Amino acid sequence: MTTNRTSTTPTPQPPPARAGRREWTALGVLMLPLLLVSMDVSVLYFAIPAISADLEPSGTQQLWIFDIYAFVLAGLLMTMGSLGDRIGHRRLLLIGAAAFGTASLVAAYANSAEMLIAARAVLGIGGATLMPATMAMTRTMFTDPAQRAKAIGMWSGVMTAGIALGSVMSGVLVEYFWWGSVFLVNLPAMALLLALGPALLPESKNPSSGRFDWLSVPLSMAAVLPVIYGLKEIPSNGWNVRYVVAITVGLLFAALFVHRQRTAAAPMISPALFRGRGFAPSVGLNLLSAFGVMGSAYFTTQYIQSVLDKSALEAALWALLPSVPIGAAAPIGTQLVQKGVNRAHVVTAGFVIAASGFGLLALAGTDSMVLVLVACGVLAVGSVTVMSQIMDLAMGTAPVERAGAASSLMETGAEFGGALGMAVLGSIGTAIYQHEIPASAPDAAHETLGGALAIADQVPGLAAVAREAFTSGMQGAAIAGALLLAGAAGLAAVTLRQVRTHENAGQADQLSPSGV
Repeated sequence: MTTNRTSTTPTPQPPPARAGRREWTALGVLMLPLLLVSMDVSVLYFAIPAISADLEPSGTQQLWIFDIYAFVLAGLLMTMGSLGDRIGHRRLLLIGAAAFGTASLVAAYANSAEMLIAARAVLGIGGATLMPATMAMTRTMFTDPAQRAKAIGMWSGVMTAGIALGSVMSGVLVEYFWWGSVFLVNLPAMALLLALGPALLPESKNPSSGRFDWLSVPLSMAAVLPVIYGLKEIPSNGWNVRYVVAITVGLLFAALFVHRQRTAAAPMISPALFRGRGFAPSVGLNLLSAFGVMGSAYFTTQYIQSVLDKSALEAALWALLPSVPIGAAAPIGTQLVQKGVNRAHVVTAGFVIAASGFGLLALAGTDSMVLVLVACGVLAVGSVTVMSQIMDLAMGTAPVERAGAASSLMETGAEFGGALGMAVLGSIGTAIYQHEIPASAPDAAHETLGGALAIADQVPGLAAVAREAFTSGMQGAAIAGALLLAGAAGLAAVTLRQVRTHENAGQADQLSPSGV
């Protein structure tokens, strides 16, 4: 008697479609708004004095002019990422581009501090739509793992370089034009996106996402904004009760937000994302990488300008040099993974390289420009290597229909990490600085290096002492940063060791000679 047996051999799945010239051209179009959104974080560094002279804002208004963009951006990232999954990322991207361009025009010709603050807030709203939308559409257009990794590496490099370029562009434009020009440069890129986007960019959304959970919007903002605010203020003003309360309130709302996501019928951020193997570690490791980047930047920008006594524009130009090797970091990491190196080893190596950058920074004296620039470059290379690989892992793990929510979570985590890095390392550096300043020095000198230099003419020898104290604080913070990133390297080695995305990385060998 013959028994028919049904074969259990799985049916081979066809390889993912490979992107062509259309998709790579579309990626180039997407990189323009991403670059400008990241540049707007730092674009006012050198424009603030001219704005203050023209609009005469109060001290509080000046702080809001500078900070409201980042606050609104961070607070709305999760909302906009989830909204894009529901209404379509291309649609949301084009709406955001129109809002960003319009707000840029209003900001450029603002005739009052209130008008500029409002325009900066709308810029933050537009930026919050553009960042997750660009990543979600990158995930949609590039389904081949090797091509997606390359595209996400480019995304990470542009995002990181934009922050460095923003301050330099600000200095150059303010030097030769009026302060409004720092906003007008956004218009050509947004116009190009609006013109080419409908033809080049595919629409993508989650067809079964359910109704949008509007209650989660205020909960997410109440969770993010107080924490970001408290962490950003602590480095400058110390552990004031007001900031501790703000952070505590934010964490309480974060608990409520998480509870809402776990119980709502159609949550803004689906808990299923965290069931994807590798997604949760990716969020945490991305946060730690941002911690190192922003924590080091808090010191190095002040060091170049105030310790080495460079002008603002000179400092920005020198600070641009470490971003040069960033362009090679992500592609090299991607090539290693595609050639069979375990991603955990690449991410671990990235953290070790970044920790080495902090180690070099700990060796700096009061006249160590070359060493500090090299340290910044090493740290940047390591951090971008980590960020590009972690982002690729997270987006490869998340379902395509939830790409917006996944991207927004990664970017919100980076915002938290950057603020936390500035708060923790800034507090360590400030504590050492204040300990090193002689008790007989004026009160202003005990607060900050800037305060000491402002009255240095009145107290012989104070400038040299303050610069030495600041450098000691930077060294102490760098040691703490090196230890933390070394710990992150161990964490990456453990948590990512067995992680694979659901796609076959072996398809990488299908890359064409041109790399696309």
